Amino acid sequence: MATTDLPNSRSTTATGTPRRTNGALVAVKNVFVAESSTFYTILGVTLFLVVFGVVMVLSSSSVEQYAATHDFFGAASRQGLYAVLGVPLMLVASRVPTRLWRKWAMRLLGAALALQLLVYTPLGIDVQGNRNWIGIGSFTAQPSEVVKLGLVLGIGAIMYVKRDKLDDWKEVFIPIGIASLLSLGLVILGGDQGTAMIMLILVLGALYVGGARARHLLVGLAAMAVMLPFVTMASSSRQVRISAWLSGCTDSNQYADLCWQPVHGMWALASGGVFGVGLGNSKAKWSWLPEADNDYIFAIIGEELGLIGAVVVLALFVVLAVGMIKIIRQSRDPFVKTVTGGILAWIIGQALVNIAVVLGLLPVLGVPLPLISAGGSALIMTLVAIGVVLSFARDLPGKNDPRTTNPPLDSTTTNGRLR
Repeated sequence: MATTDLPNSRSTTATGTPRRTNGALVAVKNVFVAESSTFYTILGVTLFLVVFGVVMVLSSSSVEQYAATHDFFGAASRQGLYAVLGVPLMLVASRVPTRLWRKWAMRLLGAALALQLLVYTPLGIDVQGNRNWIGIGSFTAQPSEVVKLGLVLGIGAIMYVKRDKLDDWKEVFIPIGIASLLSLGLVILGGDQGTAMIMLILVLGALYVGGARARHLLVGLAAMAVMLPFVTMASSSRQVRISAWLSGCTDSNQYADLCWQPVHGMWALASGGVFGVGLGNSKAKWSWLPEADNDYIFAIIGEELGLIGAVVVLALFVVLAVGMIKIIRQSRDPFVKTVTGGILAWIIGQALVNIAVVLGLLPVLGVPLPLISAGGSALIMTLVAIGVVLSFARDLPGKNDPRTTNPPLDSTTTNGRLR
């Protein structure tokens, strides 16, 4: 007589020992299956942007790479290697429980600040007037990218501890102010105002989403507005760049110097039209546009893929932002809200600043386009930051979440069935 196995039944081995068949299967599934559709949205958009970035780095850097090393694929190969390192780190970060991020947040911030201090040792390297890199042999890294992640986690931990004292500005802004000023100060000291601006956007985004009072934020913004001109004018190179930008690059004497990059970036965008000149067919990348694979890669995207390609890139960043906003709206954890808000402000804010520079709406700041521009430190740390957000997304209920589809056993149920 045929029998039907009941769900969660046990099978037996040849010796008669009972063996669970479904328990191990569920355990394996839980390792790979997320609990929220938001997880897949953020992950999918991120992976697409990373692959798209490698392709665009190849296209925008191939000519200059061949001229320098007789290897078309040099920069693209490095970017692909950074992606191969960064994506697994993102997936590992997505498995870390929220409580561990919260527990280790301040320690990670301290380690990041210690790493940034290495910039001012003999290991530090000057790149175009900014001392924001360290080098050991052929290995180079930008510690300020690590500081971004450490800072947003640190702010999240402080906001979590002070969640019942948000009306008292001293309880919130003194510890956050110390952490932020240390981080920003170490970066500005090296001359990297572009990275400092992104960190400032990160801090404001984290505080706003974390629940800081608007009146306190307005006072902070007013203080920053007073300090900004002094910080900006402290460097003669920044002064002349801003002066050239304010003049609209109308001085012909500046064309071959300060205005060369923004003018040729605008020409590249304009020559793309609606549909672009075709992938790989850019003229600006033939040594006409400095940093074509980095700060000005959006200009190459506009030239080769046209207005349509540029709009698609913008739309993907919008989708990424919407996914993070869903996490903020659905979560009740102040730490999750604050950190997600800070990472959202970091990535989307940096993308908007980069694009604004290419469009001539801001002076040249040396800020890369997240997930797309060439650069290992920026790509890897951005992926790790997104991994942190993905770890929060795993705690959100999804369509197949057993917490919503299968209520827990209680006094009204017997073996999962209503009495």
